[in-house]
Amino acid sequence: MRKIHDEMDKIWELSPVWDLLSPDQKMYIEEHSELKRFRKNEVIHQEDDEPDYVMVIASGTIRLTKEGVGQRVQIIRLLNRRDSFGYRSAVAGDRHSSCATAIEPTMVYRVDRFAFLDVIKQNNAFCFGVLELMSNDLAISESRTVNLTQKHIRGRLAESLLTLKDTYGLDEDGVTIAMYMAREDLANMSNMTTSNAIRTLSQFASEGIVSLDGRKIKLLDEQELTRISRLG
Repeated sequence: MRKIHDEMDKIWELSPVWDLLSPDQKMYIEEHSELKRFRKNEVIHQEDDEPDYVMVIASGTIRLTKEGVGQRVQIIRLLNRRDSFGYRSAVAGDRHSSCATAIEPTMVYRVDRFAFLDVIKQNNAFCFGVLELMSNDLAISESRTVNLTQKHIRGRLAESLLTLKDTYGLDEDGVTIAMYMAREDLANMSNMTTSNAIRTLSQFASEGIVSLDGRKIKLLDEQELTRISRLG
């Protein structure tokens, strides 16, 4: 574990917010953190778990999900390298409101919650940086709530495809989303059934907006996707 730890970027090299810590505080956080490997589809924390850690993604990707009515799962956010999570629960002292799962092999820094709270109380700049992260999360959550409840199926799926592109980027061809997401996950992200997601994705393909090759999705007309997403 130490060898892996030494090869990875430090937390403050990953996130400008954590770089606001003083040298002594960085040493303190390093002493109270660990780098943990998670396998594909491994749960990092469950909904309603106690917030023992604040986490920063060193490599890989994570999805945050919440169970709704009838045990239906909703993907509420995708997180990538450099993103922090779990800090809202740590600050509020609440249980986790979502489930975090590794989408692919992922390395995560886990910072002891109480060490995190210690440096928040000591460092005003760091505290303000965490508040900015929370504010940004709230803005994203509000936007997602409106989009998922008011947009039609086509608008929701178009938005999800654009979110995947923004989160994971494109392959070297400049059109293929650099992430193979199961249709069920795409449906959960778009607040629709899997059959509706497959049907709508096929419609996009027949209209020349996307191209499908197995689980690979190519965005052939990103401008049209943006228009569909905007109109809802």
